[in-house]
Amino acid sequence: MSRLLLLEDDVSLIDGLRYSLEKNGFELEVARTVREARACLKEGHSFDLLLLDVTLPDGTGFMICEEVRSAGDTTPIIFLTASDEETSIIRGLDSGGDDYITKPFRLGELCSRIRALLRRSAMGKQEESGLLRSGPVTVDQLAGRVYLEGQLLDLTGAEYRLLCLFLRHDGQVLTRNTILDALWDGNGSYVDDNTLSVYIRRLREKIEREPSRPEHLMTMRGMGYRWEGEA
Repeated sequence: MSRLLLLEDDVSLIDGLRYSLEKNGFELEVARTVREARACLKEGHSFDLLLLDVTLPDGTGFMICEEVRSAGDTTPIIFLTASDEETSIIRGLDSGGDDYITKPFRLGELCSRIRALLRRSAMGKQEESGLLRSGPVTVDQLAGRVYLEGQLLDLTGAEYRLLCLFLRHDGQVLTRNTILDALWDGNGSYVDDNTLSVYIRRLREKIEREPSRPEHLMTMRGMGYRWEGEA
């Protein structure tokens, strides 16, 4: 269960967020002021993600974000702001925020963004250890080996690079051009669309239980492909 810190002073919004986030499997701790947020962070509490309102009675969420980042803490941060002005958005991102969402917002959208940031954060930590894990697949990048539910897979070099690319962008849609540029050093002329389709099909045959009905390597019609770790 991921643990979140919410910095927000609107009682009605706090109640709605608490209900929705806990219903979606998150553990939530609430701070209503900058002072309370600092106390939560200094007490040695470990949080997987911070949700920071911008305007508080005794300061701003920007202040907390800057203090967290200056301490070398890379915990994902989402700003909850009533202002969609470009200057406010830029200030939030420049202070070290990872994302922002403008009030009023849909709770479902917020939960989706939280999960996406948590996946990205977990993937970054795996990268540091040389491992990529998503769904049934584990890639040991140091050894150049791929495991499917613990069983060693035999992949070609192109299939290996393609799989690593998808795992690094878990949940994100990658266009065909993006894939070609990433795999072939920005020069997609080395491989055409038909060849990429062959690699996708072969990778599915080795990873999916039913290649014709993929659960992980999904085709997004008119857009590209998306890796879904959780089937």
